[in-house]
Amino acid sequence: MTLVMDAAELMAFLRRDFGQVAEEFAVERADAGGVTLRLKVAERHLRPGGTVSGPSIFGLVDVAMYLAILSRIGPVALTVTTSCAVDFMRKPAAGRDLLGEARVLKLGRSLAVGDVMVFSEGMADPVARASLTYSIPPKR
Repeated sequence: MTLVMDAAELMAFLRRDFGQVAEEFAVERADAGGVTLRLKVAERHLRPGGTVSGPSIFGLVDVAMYLAILSRIGPVALTVTTSCAVDFMRKPAAGRDLLGEARVLKLGRSLAVGDVMVFSEGMADPVARASLTYSIPPKR
């Protein structure tokens, strides 16, 4: 798939259009294989027991897939999530950032389908996996 936006352009878009959460994330990679997004884990992302909360992991997979799609279609802000299923497989390492590796599996005119594997920095096995579908607005 052709890359339309690189890592720097995706971060600039996130800062401009989603400034309320942009500083929680860093685009590590954007290439033909997909996007890797870092969640900068902080105290606000933790639940009792010191592990990263499910809603924080959901936020990572949602933003990672959104950016992976935009890397292919450009800054179409109104691309929206229509479906997401997350499997939580193991506890992330304490105090470590999470990395979401997103790949677009199908990109159509109105729908995009992809998956995200979530890794805790320093752990080889994934902590979560997600399958997502997005609606792409018609071109005007």
